Amino acid sequence: MNNRLFRWRPLTTGLLIGGALLIIVASAFSYAVSSFVPRTEARIGSGVFHLQVANNEQARVQGLSGVEKLGKTEGLLMVFDTNDKHGIWMKDMNLPLDIIWLDAGKSIIHVVNNAQPEDPAKTIYNPKKPARYVIELPSGAVRQYGIKVGQTAAFDESKVSLWL
Repeated sequence: MNNRLFRWRPLTTGLLIGGALLIIVASAFSYAVSSFVPRTEARIGSGVFHLQVANNEQARVQGLSGVEKLGKTEGLLMVFDTNDKHGIWMKDMNLPLDIIWLDAGKSIIHVVNNAQPEDPAKTIYNPKKPARYVIELPSGAVRQYGIKVGQTAAFDESKVSLWL
């Protein structure tokens, strides 16, 4: 048997271990980036809400679909790149929601209370005026926190910028 063939080679071993570690670190980083959900805090009415931010088409389409439970101050902020009458549907929803549309100045322009998950997917809720943002909160939040058309929401613009 040839001993040269089976001799331990520290440089080769180091390269193999280093390469394996690099692959593990790159995979972990990739997973973390792909599963990152931006969040922001918003003040609306008398409430302070902790919102996921949906600032791209894929995140807006997903919305809160499939979510089983929301805390009373949790929700979703959808950010659009244009002012429009952005429609919202309850496809694959498990919870009733209050839906709030805001214009570019963050003024509340339209509210739908208690949108039900059993509504057919073809039901689309539309604001009366063009909006830039849509906020989805647990049903009853609008009433509980005194949220009304004409009020202004406050949240950090830098945390909700579009990822186009």
